[in-house]
Amino acid sequence: MDVKVAGLIFDKDGTLFDFDKTWGVITKTLIETESAHDPALRDKLAQVLGFDMKKSVFFPESIVIASTSHQVAEAILPYTIDRDLSALMDRMTAATASTPQVQVTDLKTFFDELKASGFALGIATNDAEGPARANLTAAGVTEVFDFIAGFDSGFGAKPAAGQLLGFCEQLKLKPQQCVMIGDSLHDLHAGRAAGMRCVGVLTGPASRRVLSPHADVILKSIAELPAWLDTL
Repeated sequence: MDVKVAGLIFDKDGTLFDFDKTWGVITKTLIETESAHDPALRDKLAQVLGFDMKKSVFFPESIVIASTSHQVAEAILPYTIDRDLSALMDRMTAATASTPQVQVTDLKTFFDELKASGFALGIATNDAEGPARANLTAAGVTEVFDFIAGFDSGFGAKPAAGQLLGFCEQLKLKPQQCVMIGDSLHDLHAGRAAGMRCVGVLTGPASRRVLSPHADVILKSIAELPAWLDTL
């Protein structure tokens, strides 16, 4: 008999917010700014980030998809004008926090309904915690979450299981009682490493073919999650 689900932990980018429509804007602006509009530098930054400047979409192998913001900054640092990691991180954090996030569904209604159903709710993102909280606050949903962790929150980063196990410890839940929901292999690998059920969503760059072997189910978006939970 399956264990009753009591906790739901979500990735942020590509899961709550459409990846290309949100991070495409951030990344295109970042490339133009950090290259000082120099064509050679712009092309190199786009190559390193795995980003198509003409279409404003990410290539499937892009480091932006699942890396921490610190890892992304380190990767592009040699091709920026000032080559100052701390200053670059500050600029990236400010851009992430201030850019409007395109919601994949009405997040306020979605999470209010899950909360009313009795689920413990968490966020596990490879973004920094500060910008993550700013994004959630802008969406009006910060208060529904019992746990919010970024790569800099002291639990490590995905694909390691630290954030997810931190959620379990804080909420006094067993991993078997929880579901990890995300759009990338890092999300699903973290979920499996923690011993959770895993749900893949198709609102990020990864395809159904890539995600399917690592998930219990693939959904078009988190909007389909309540119906799936009802089948358990």
